[in-house]
Amino acid sequence: MPVLDIEDLSVSYGAVHALTDVSFSAAEGEVTAVLGANGAGKTTLLRAISGLVHPRKGTIRYDGQQLEKMSVEKIVRHGVSHVTEGRSVIEEMTVEENLRLGSLWRFGRRERGAVIDEIYELFPPLAERRRQHANTLSGGERQMLSIGRALVARPKVLLLDEPSLGLAPIVTARLMAVLRDLTSASKLIVVLVEQNARSSLSIAQRAVVINLGRVVVFDAAATVASDTELRHHYLGY
Repeated sequence: MPVLDIEDLSVSYGAVHALTDVSFSAAEGEVTAVLGANGAGKTTLLRAISGLVHPRKGTIRYDGQQLEKMSVEKIVRHGVSHVTEGRSVIEEMTVEENLRLGSLWRFGRRERGAVIDEIYELFPPLAERRRQHANTLSGGERQMLSIGRALVARPKVLLLDEPSLGLAPIVTARLMAVLRDLTSASKLIVVLVEQNARSSLSIAQRAVVINLGRVVVFDAAATVASDTELRHHYLGY
């Protein structure tokens, strides 16, 4: 089974060491939660995996390929989709146009309709608003569209950066349930950076806790969730 394997990854911004010797792996059909305080290096980790920043040292391997040696475009074509923080949609385009844009490089016209319909089944509110411009959507609907745009290319690895940011608890719960069901029903690898540790641990199989750019724990999510001292010290609950 292909896994996403991070080994001794270090990233610096000038004199600032954002990540130092980070190592963990993420498996098919699982959610791996990446947890830690603000400024711990979680977003930098996702940006390194997707090629948006270049590591100072270390390796990022998926399916026998070293991603850290690839361009962003090649990483995307290798099956890695990155949903950045802030609900990255094109507001002037409709829901359907955003989804079609996400599928352009991967599918022909004949297949495109079918894969977009799959997104509508996954996120029914998007189907109801398919002809609306993205700037008319609620925060939760925009996040669904951001994730839908990533999924419409049928990635093998999905990187999610703070998908619940600014969302109401009930919307967050629905979003997490979709991610849980989607991953368990496929071979998708999900790496989930999330400030809401309780929610992410409830759907994850593994958890990585990062503090000041270093991994302090890499273990089963249930083990991390049950460690009261660890949660109080690093996760704030």
